[in-house]
Amino acid sequence: MFDLSISEIAIIVIIAIVVIGPKELPRALATAGRWMAKARGVMGNFRTGFDAMVREAELQEMEKKWAAENERIMLEHPTVSDDEPVMQPLDGPPATEEKSDSDQPDLPLGDDTPEKPAEKPGA
Repeated sequence: MFDLSISEIAIIVIIAIVVIGPKELPRALATAGRWMAKARGVMGNFRTGFDAMVREAELQEMEKKWAAENERIMLEHPTVSDDEPVMQPLDGPPATEEKSDSDQPDLPLGDDTPEKPAEKPGA
């Protein structure tokens, strides 16, 4: 920000010692440090607010672009109206003739298989 070389800083320090005096110099430097901290804080808040405004402006611009693109797409591909043919689902598979109960063999209704006796562990 302030491109100061070593020689320029030395000149400023010598002038500060002469003008302020060696006894008051530490308090003056502390006061200058507080002012610099406050200035940095104000600049940080300003930068944060400015960045937020820029992001908000970019967001509004993108929303306008999206709305324009959406409008263009809707004009190219209009919705189906009542006078246009509408696709209907196809009919299901052809119905098969149901067999009568007499055509099917008799099957047991339950599990009629005999159970095996449980084996003892270690046998």
